[in-house]
Amino acid sequence: MNQAQTNVGKSLDVQSFINQQPLSRYQWRVVLLCFLIVFLDGLDTAAMGFIAPALSQEWGIDRASLGPVMSAALIGMVFGALGSGPLADRFGRKGVLVGAVLVFGGFSLASAYATNVDQLLVLRFLTGLGLGAGMPNATTLLSEYTPERLKSLLVTSMFCGFNLGMAGGGFISAKMIPAYGWHSLLVIGGVLPLLLALVLIAWLPESARFLVVRNRGSDKVRKALSPIAPRLVAEAGSFSVPEQKAVAARNVFAVIFSGTYGLGTVLLWLTYFMGLVIVYLLTSWLPTLMRDSGASMEQAAFIGALFQFGGVLSAVGVGWAMDRFNPHKVIGLFYLLAGVFAYAVGQSLGNITLLATLVLVAGMCVNGAQSAMPSLAARFYPTQGRATGVSWMLGIGRFGAILGAWSGATLLGLGWSFEQVLTALLVPAGLATVGVIVKGLVSHADAT
Repeated sequence: MNQAQTNVGKSLDVQSFINQQPLSRYQWRVVLLCFLIVFLDGLDTAAMGFIAPALSQEWGIDRASLGPVMSAALIGMVFGALGSGPLADRFGRKGVLVGAVLVFGGFSLASAYATNVDQLLVLRFLTGLGLGAGMPNATTLLSEYTPERLKSLLVTSMFCGFNLGMAGGGFISAKMIPAYGWHSLLVIGGVLPLLLALVLIAWLPESARFLVVRNRGSDKVRKALSPIAPRLVAEAGSFSVPEQKAVAARNVFAVIFSGTYGLGTVLLWLTYFMGLVIVYLLTSWLPTLMRDSGASMEQAAFIGALFQFGGVLSAVGVGWAMDRFNPHKVIGLFYLLAGVFAYAVGQSLGNITLLATLVLVAGMCVNGAQSAMPSLAARFYPTQGRATGVSWMLGIGRFGAILGAWSGATLLGLGWSFEQVLTALLVPAGLATVGVIVKGLVSHADAT
């Protein structure tokens, strides 16, 4: 124990305290609740990709007409992410998270009852506002309750809930849509978040580190930390965080663009942007591309789900490696392999078994790398700007998601083949690799 923990009335360093304790049931509860938020976020995010074939058939519209609807939630996610980070850094992580879950649950449920493309476009945009706010703030809150030795592992494990949710959308849609129609996936994606919001209100704590930085009072900090080690917390007279004095700027943007963090911020944006170009082109259009290649609707949905499930398989391994090796090199290697296997997918149309295997491995690479990026950002930024830093990386990155979904529609409209579309993904994969490696070389501070 450090001196702060052994003397009654002394200041307790919150992160040192968390580092020195075994992971408690209380912290596991935070992990589980954040995992569920991100899981449902993923399910709702991927919904349009899985319902698009059935929706276009029922409404009698071509796939190019669905391009704006595909992108609507992604545009909403940009605004949700960019707006929620500063709000969470000022008012708290918990309130923003609960609000985000209520928003994306409510509007997803409403989307199930849309009767035309215009209605669906507006409702998916509003759904995206909540989706964009949920993921970065769940990442931030969890990172502030985890010890350094397990931070990347736990945050990437939580984040794999996003890939599991997206994969779950595929597995669910393969069974539900043929039986109950495209509406059924959106109903499920609406009701479950609304129920989860009630659980979050009762069980999710506020970040102790946020409470310290914003001077919300020792009693609130004590209440947030006591379930971890009641005696040690009771003995503390005050609380502090390691970067409290090092980062004096009150404006969150002054923090993330300061000399220490500015270049790293831009490189994080570049890397995440390029990764999402790959993820969303494949997520949005892989089922449709598979259908065009002769696969049944169930086969197309299943193989699309395998792409997301690959991220579930790899996220824990990536997080484990990041806690033990250079995290920038680990992530860079996965982006590089993502480009190679995406190219290989495009060369394997004649063999469904090989195609499914390569889609799974490509998903392991790119989704594993994407799952690790919020953890990398959370470790990079100090408490004063952590929610903003993480959410703006995810928000700016969403433009890559929009580009991925839009470019799929555009390239298909231009007559590009399945092989040509996937070969083009070598470009964003290479740029993502370069971005994260350079970030590790020139801007590798860890705020802890």
